[in-house]
Amino acid sequence: MRKTRFAPGEYYHLCGRGNQKQKLFLDMRDYIRFLFLILYFQSSVTVNNPGYIVSYFIKHKKFKISDKIKREIIKNRNVELISFALMPNHFHIIVRELHEGGISKYMQKVLMAYAKYFNAKYKKSGHVFQGPFQAVHTEDNEQLLYTSAYVHRNPTELPEWKGRENIYPWSSFRDYLEKNRWSEFLKTDIILGQFKNSAEYKNVVDESGAKDHSTLN
Repeated sequence: MRKTRFAPGEYYHLCGRGNQKQKLFLDMRDYIRFLFLILYFQSSVTVNNPGYIVSYFIKHKKFKISDKIKREIIKNRNVELISFALMPNHFHIIVRELHEGGISKYMQKVLMAYAKYFNAKYKKSGHVFQGPFQAVHTEDNEQLLYTSAYVHRNPTELPEWKGRENIYPWSSFRDYLEKNRWSEFLKTDIILGQFKNSAEYKNVVDESGAKDHSTLN
């Protein structure tokens, strides 16, 4: 049984990895597909034709979803997405639960959809993820800020991105420092609102020491 109990209004660091530590994302389309899921599955509203939406993103760098559907998702969402980092064989996200059972519904929907997509694409069967996703409750604001830094510094473990975490495409770090690509679907203001500007936040992340000595990936 999961040790962490979820409660509305609270923040949680969620993470999961590929089964037997295998890669979850083998090409750009896989990253985009998972990104689409964590952004637009925040509610129980159905978004049709994800394959077409991902293909459109590859060409135009944005998800083509009607404004009506977007409004319905925002109005009825079960969680708020605060930050994320998608790595080759694992992912990290921070969310706030809005309604009882919201995180469980959100993660079940995201992980089941991605597993079905992944197995169909690569002609596999069985588990895509290694056991249940992990969840850590953030006890206070200090821990929330540190966890945000931890998530955004995750790309440091990739040699080609070390020192360039701020422009890693599969992380919300760039959305904190530049224009938020995902508008209301990524709640950057909860953390950024505590700083004078994005540069100050970047300094805090860079100086946090997150990922320097950790047992998590």
